[in-house]
Amino acid sequence: MGFRLKVEGAETIELGMDNIQKVIYDTDTPDDSNARSTDVGSTLKISGKIITATDGDKADDTLKLALWSLVPAEKADCYRKLTLEVIAADQVVREITFPNAFVVDYKETFGDTEGVGTFELYVKQKKDKTELAKLNGGYDASN
Repeated sequence: MGFRLKVEGAETIELGMDNIQKVIYDTDTPDDSNARSTDVGSTLKISGKIITATDGDKADDTLKLALWSLVPAEKADCYRKLTLEVIAADQVVREITFPNAFVVDYKETFGDTEGVGTFELYVKQKKDKTELAKLNGGYDASN
């Protein structure tokens, strides 16, 4: 199984199979409600490896993720289109699209024994635009 992430805004951020190790999608509703709530949100937690550029390869786009996390709410570019594909056996099992994603938290962890650093990205779809979030899947991943 693998993952592909594409974030489109002022610049394009792309992470692939080598970077992303784990993804958690969550439909977030209030836990104290006794009926279906209209207060629904969608979140993604994405974690993986930071890959160093070697032998002329370009560096991964985790630095661009870190910079996106610093964009203040006053700037329109804090909201970007995010598309995540979950791929298994050359099939897209899930394609999750948040057209108005913003960064809730971003963390990078480094140590002197682990070698490569790791990142954790926590994003949400803008709550008043939750109905625009899309989940698809079940098609060929070769596109």
